[in-house]
Amino acid sequence: MTEAGTYLYAIARDTGRDPPDHLVGVAGAPVRTITHEGLVAYVSQVPLEEFGEEPLRRSLEDLDWVGATARAHNRVVEAVAEETPTAPVRLVTVYSTDDQVHDLLRRRHDDFAEVLDHVTGCEEWGVKAYAEPAADAPAAEEPPAETDSPGTAYLKRRRASLRSREDAWRQAARRAEDIHAALVSVSVAGHRHRPQDPQLSGREEVMLLNGAYLVAEDRREEFTSAVGSLCGQGVEMQLTGPWAPYSFTSIDLGPARAETPDDP
Repeated sequence: MTEAGTYLYAIARDTGRDPPDHLVGVAGAPVRTITHEGLVAYVSQVPLEEFGEEPLRRSLEDLDWVGATARAHNRVVEAVAEETPTAPVRLVTVYSTDDQVHDLLRRRHDDFAEVLDHVTGCEEWGVKAYAEPAADAPAAEEPPAETDSPGTAYLKRRRASLRSREDAWRQAARRAEDIHAALVSVSVAGHRHRPQDPQLSGREEVMLLNGAYLVAEDRREEFTSAVGSLCGQGVEMQLTGPWAPYSFTSIDLGPARAETPDDP
């Protein structure tokens, strides 16, 4: 018989309801719950021959496997978040037994409760700001002197072009700061992620802002209107969401020991 571990998706407020019958997680396993004093962990059973420590190292090098696992993980988290305040857990968190997950709920009960209080009544929105490359920005050229050689005149033009580009990027960066500040003002909290490289974003424009914002549900319209009002002046913005509050529920759970039968 194949050994199995317990895959953890999220910690949430206990609503007393079981997961929907159709909700399946990674490896096609049905999702179930483990409860403790008002908290519930959403879990499923996974084979350790695939999700144990050693095989997992190999699996994480397979981008197709990672993509399929991430989609299944997120599908469960989003379904839970639609029903109750939810703290998503990082991808591929696997314990050896249900008892370890129950012990986690017991030991970290107050930490989870505090995080869930913070996100109750809120949803996460993503905002990305893009700016066109400044290659075509007009340069304020330094007039050549009569004694300038062709080489000197070229260097002056080159220097002026670089200054023009730098000025354009400084202005765009200040605009991104202003956008972030404006969105934080209508949010419960905001977080700036590292801007994505064009190869990851799939866009030619440079990403100036990669922000996540925790927004009260009753201020959703105000927030989305604020995003719309901040467009223009050479900056395009992309709004995504609402999402489960991944960016605002980070708790260090420590190592999930999928192959250790009992905690010390």
